[in-house]
Amino acid sequence: MDLLSIKDPSFLKKLSNNDLEKLSAEIRQFLIEKLSETGGHIGPNLGVVELTVALHKVFDSPKDKFIWDVGHQSYVHKILTGRANEFDTLRQYKGLCGFPKRNESEHDVWETGHSSTSLSAAMGMVIARDLKKTNEHIIPIIGDGALTGGMALEALNHIGHEQKDIIVVLNDNEMSIAPNVGALHNVLGRLRTAGKYQWVKDELEYLLKKIPAVGGKLASTAERVKDSLKYMLVSGVFFEELGFTYLGPIDGHNYEDLFENLQYAKKTSGPVLLHVITKKGKGYKPAETDTIGTWHGTGPYKIETGDFLKPKVVGPAWSKLVSDTVLKLAREDERIVAVTPAMPVGSKLEAFAQEFPDRMFDVGIAEQHATTMAAGLATQNMKPFLAIYSTFLQRAYDQVVHDICRQNLNVFIGIDRSGLVGADGETHQGVFDIAFLRHLPNMVLMMAKDENEGQHLVNTALKYNDGPIALRYARGNGIGVKMDEELKEIPIGSWEVLREGRDAVILTFGTTIEMAIEAAETLAKQGKSIRVVNARFIKPLDENMLHDIFAEHIPVLTIEEAVLQGGFGSAVLEFAQENNYYESKISRIGIPDQFIEHGSVSKLLEEIGMTTENVIIQLKVMMPEKEKKVLRS
Repeated sequence: MDLLSIKDPSFLKKLSNNDLEKLSAEIRQFLIEKLSETGGHIGPNLGVVELTVALHKVFDSPKDKFIWDVGHQSYVHKILTGRANEFDTLRQYKGLCGFPKRNESEHDVWETGHSSTSLSAAMGMVIARDLKKTNEHIIPIIGDGALTGGMALEALNHIGHEQKDIIVVLNDNEMSIAPNVGALHNVLGRLRTAGKYQWVKDELEYLLKKIPAVGGKLASTAERVKDSLKYMLVSGVFFEELGFTYLGPIDGHNYEDLFENLQYAKKTSGPVLLHVITKKGKGYKPAETDTIGTWHGTGPYKIETGDFLKPKVVGPAWSKLVSDTVLKLAREDERIVAVTPAMPVGSKLEAFAQEFPDRMFDVGIAEQHATTMAAGLATQNMKPFLAIYSTFLQRAYDQVVHDICRQNLNVFIGIDRSGLVGADGETHQGVFDIAFLRHLPNMVLMMAKDENEGQHLVNTALKYNDGPIALRYARGNGIGVKMDEELKEIPIGSWEVLREGRDAVILTFGTTIEMAIEAAETLAKQGKSIRVVNARFIKPLDENMLHDIFAEHIPVLTIEEAVLQGGFGSAVLEFAQENNYYESKISRIGIPDQFIEHGSVSKLLEEIGMTTENVIIQLKVMMPEKEKKVLRS
């Protein structure tokens, strides 16, 4: 059928299972072709084709509400709700979002990008439904990886207690981004091989009641028999003990199996957990055979070979540069351990794990646990490296405050994907970490101008023994500078002048240094002398240099690829106020008070005015015009 002509999912009601099989194949081919050009989350979406089609056939969206946990598996849902014709713009500037988006469609009832939120959101919708006395179904779809998140377990506990009608679909593909870890993963593994527990339980009750002579007496003990059966068939009976009716495990690619169980779930009172087994990447061999998460989310690729079409790069990937430096130092210091919340591949820790398997800990999607565990390691004189994306560090904020900073523990936080990340959009832009870390007592916060300085700052962090220290680094690659063979320590709080100048000063760090240098060079051709300072320590500031700058009474411009409110520029303003530098002109360029949507980083920077041209304009406004001397005859 023509996927581009789909307006809403109602057409599915009329299709036979054979028709649905053909539709599934067409959807898979469509996704493989479109994502080969745009990139995106291909593995998760290929794995949920039949599940998504079945949900939309059995239920009535948007009255019945689907809440996609994380949301990177919502592409099929978008196709079935009339957005196939927008896939050429997927994850591009002003184009189709790669996650559910409420302003895109009435069928997107919850926006996601971080995992483990669906069950709590669904419970809120369930309570609202019951208070309003309406009758819609609420169906959160959560993966086995997301189920390891503490918030999801908190929600399971509450849902089981309240005993309200809700259908939880557990999409079990044994992967989050990387392969799943943990005891809960092992519980699900046992469930996968346990057989269809619910049907056996129901059939036993039916048979007991049919025995003529003693049927009544046996029927009265059926519940106890069924309870005993649970322990015989399913090790742990995890979900049943939480108060759920457990259905499964079922084949998530078999329409008969899906429809039978979904219909049963609709008729069952109280919380139901439907355990669906799917194959991540199904239908495309490179994604289907992926065992480490490479095909979870990708850039463009060649369909025939599965080869990625990578842009030309000069320097090493920032994640690899940092993790390789940590590995190099770990060979010399056995106290160094690495901790990551389900991102060993993204954080490029595979080499560390291979060389030091007993010193590498992937704790699953559990950022809070990872952070406090790192704190616990630090209390025992270990040197933990916590590798975590900026956007995911937000989820562990209280642990950073309460467990790391308050106790002044020597934890090195590698803040990966700091700054704008582009296609993943507003849920993943790493722009808040400066604002939420800078005001914490004891915290040291850094960002390098290039990969050579980056390796030295990693060394500085792991040699630092006076409390927590964090290094921000961007998504993508370094600029290709020559690397020093010997690592050195950089004095905490020290800045460096990259370009001398007397008319104005730019204070910046990391990815925006190139912008500052370009602006200074352009203005130099116009007779303006602009100093550029690498403010590599965001906290503490280089107060000696700041005193010298403000004593010159020249304009100061700060630039940061992070939110302005509470950011680096705010710190400079605070310093000026606290030291009575009231006459100095200070201006700031950075991320405005808004969430930045998806698109290429260059387009996004242009939209918010973070460009070389705008830096030049700002400086010209700030710099006083010099009086022209009049020559007398």
